[in-house]
Amino acid sequence: MKTTTSLYDVAEHLRTPEDMAAYLEACIEEADGDAVFIAKALGDIARAQGMTQVARDSGLSRESLYRALSGERSPSFDTILKVVTALGLKLSAGVRSEVEVT
Repeated sequence: MKTTTSLYDVAEHLRTPEDMAAYLEACIEEADGDAVFIAKALGDIARAQGMTQVARDSGLSRESLYRALSGERSPSFDTILKVVTALGLKLSAGVRSEVEVT
């Protein structure tokens, strides 16, 4: 019996602003400082909202937005801030709790 598979696209499951915020928060937690990983997550969210609209709202060209959020390079922090704002999300800071291993 042959098993068929299809590609999973997380953007198809990011339907609400709450879904998008939770996804970004989870990716930030898992990124372990990897800016490219976070940029890719923002790219997933941007595709879910519509890349053309996000490009328009961020003031970036669609092509440069695709490149910046491809997961192949680390975009500038300025680009990240523009994209986060265009997506209607916000970045916040908190104190990292370290788990003590005994």
